[in-house]
Amino acid sequence: MDTLKHLFGLEGEVAIVTGAGRGIGEGTAKVLAGAGAKVVCAARRVDEVERVASEIRGDGGLAIAVPTDVTDPQAIENLGQAAIKEWGQLDIWVNNAGGSPLQVPLTELPLEEWNNTVALNLTAIWECTCTAARLMRDGGRIVNISSIAAQMVVPGSGHYSAAKAGVNMLTKTFATELGPRLRVNCIMPGAVPTEIMMQAMKLEEDDLPRLEKMLRLPAGRLGTPEDLGAAVLYFTSRATEWVTGQCLAVSGGP
Repeated sequence: MDTLKHLFGLEGEVAIVTGAGRGIGEGTAKVLAGAGAKVVCAARRVDEVERVASEIRGDGGLAIAVPTDVTDPQAIENLGQAAIKEWGQLDIWVNNAGGSPLQVPLTELPLEEWNNTVALNLTAIWECTCTAARLMRDGGRIVNISSIAAQMVVPGSGHYSAAKAGVNMLTKTFATELGPRLRVNCIMPGAVPTEIMMQAMKLEEDDLPRLEKMLRLPAGRLGTPEDLGAAVLYFTSRATEWVTGQCLAVSGGP
């Protein structure tokens, strides 16, 4: 038996990835497809999620696009059912959709932005995980995408940090309550220059070398969506059958 393929291959598995139209979600969907999974790409922007699914198919993988707003419970149910209708099962659910485009002190934060941030980054993950738990086969895996902001103060992003800290505790609680039937783990990305990070920090492409130099990451560079996709593959693979309830920083440093 090919040990590497046995540990990290996902042939025959069906995976849902939310927020798969760009950034970390796109990178994750492509990595899982490359490992053999059939991938359901979900995101609000129809053109983006269809592009990602098309590119996966163009590379020889299997993927469908399901436009989804994860703040809508019925849309989440439709997403899970779409995976089962297309491929008859559901094995992996990656809760990646999230973010906040606004950086502002907590005392100046509009209530609407607080509510929107919690709905997208925390409540939606709870709702998606409950749906996944109901629809998944035994042995299913759920991976939540949190942030290193869950463990550190980022001035101007307190609302986002609070929501992501909640994701970390949801991960641990769901892992306890759903085990041993399902495994639930969490990844905390560091500086990955996605569209929403660039927007929140008011950065342009030309600013990235300066940011990289300022952060002085031990890994020597900023992160990429593929870096995070590889970490998701780790948590969804047989290599981590004895790992659950963990929150792993994937941040280029300690």
